[in-house]
Amino acid sequence: MDAVVAQYSKRLTEFIGTDYHLMYREPGGEIPHPFLTPGSAQYCDVLWDWDSWLTDVALRQIVRRQGGAAESQRLAVYEKGCIQNWLEYAKRSSCVGWVPIWVNRTGNVAPADVYAQNMHKPCLVQHAAFIVQENGGDVAWLREGLMFLQYFVNNYRNHHRHACGLYFWQNDAAIGVDNDPCTFGRPPRSSGSIYLNCLMYKELLALVYLLQRVGQDEVAAQYQADADALRNAIREHCWDERDGFYYSVDLNLTEPERQRWTAHAGQVRDWPCLIQRLGVWSGFLAMWAGIATPEQAQRMVREHYRQARTFCAPFGVRTLSRMEKMYNLRASGNPSSWLGPIWGISNYMTFRGLVRYGFDEDARDLAYKTIRLFGQDLEKHGGLHEYYQPESGAPILNIGFQNWNYLVLNMMAWLKGEPVVAEF
Repeated sequence: MDAVVAQYSKRLTEFIGTDYHLMYREPGGEIPHPFLTPGSAQYCDVLWDWDSWLTDVALRQIVRRQGGAAESQRLAVYEKGCIQNWLEYAKRSSCVGWVPIWVNRTGNVAPADVYAQNMHKPCLVQHAAFIVQENGGDVAWLREGLMFLQYFVNNYRNHHRHACGLYFWQNDAAIGVDNDPCTFGRPPRSSGSIYLNCLMYKELLALVYLLQRVGQDEVAAQYQADADALRNAIREHCWDERDGFYYSVDLNLTEPERQRWTAHAGQVRDWPCLIQRLGVWSGFLAMWAGIATPEQAQRMVREHYRQARTFCAPFGVRTLSRMEKMYNLRASGNPSSWLGPIWGISNYMTFRGLVRYGFDEDARDLAYKTIRLFGQDLEKHGGLHEYYQPESGAPILNIGFQNWNYLVLNMMAWLKGEPVVAEF
């Protein structure tokens, strides 16, 4: 670790350690339990789905380093409150298993057709499993809610799954990676997103873990079979042997007419989807989730992660390959831009995949890049931003953003050989 990285690490640790409580929120209105927010003025009083999960992973690292038992117990109230708030909506929903993407204090009303809209991303069970793991395996607080977590997963399985075994977004609203061109502006139910499917695979494994914790091994085995089937479908349909990368797929294909003679009856279409060869960072989630084979991971790192002409930038992983025609670094909010800017979360999750497959030198380099990115931002502007220019590291949007940016501390812990808090 060079002197600049060491200096930035020290300053970031001190800064984050003084203001992380700003992400704690008390109950009120239609949010009956304490909860966690992403921070910054734009997200200051709303419970968000994948933000609350990943914020919690960062907070656990902070508390493990400096908080002690009392602070750990305090955080437990807010992290469990996130899950309890989501479960309140699951319990009262007229649509079994429906959970909203976000909740504010005035409440949320389910859309008229819940199957025309996206719901909470498949990270709810992962968040619950993470909390259980971090609290010594204690699942008593969650026992009554476990049925509703199954309903949530079943809702995805029954209403968001294509015949080829992959899961799809209902539309392009609030998908987390807002304007990912594999989904953004495309027809409903057409996007077999690699991002969504990798999250879903880990969601199924998290449910297996929780069910085993309460002794429901036979039920757990059924969800394990679902996870295995999804992993196989992702490998079959999303891996591109030509490019050596995992891609999203297009599901927007007409149904072949088999019952009567047509002009194409001599050989009907027998492929269920078409691969979308668009270089999006979320292909690396196949490593984060453990779906890629070791041989596939080798190709992904060698042919994509390390390539400056596509993803590799001085300050991390471009969210869209700069060879794509859609590559664009303009500031954008609603949708936030994932068309190339560097995000703390894409750096972090790619880093976790590199660590998982033993690419330690690449992981170390990405951690250093992330520390420099946030360190220079803190030094120049007194805070962190939502996303950044890949070449210069200059911030693009939204100062005061906390959220998953604080996962840089988890990366620092790995660099130092200290205990690392990681998502389930």
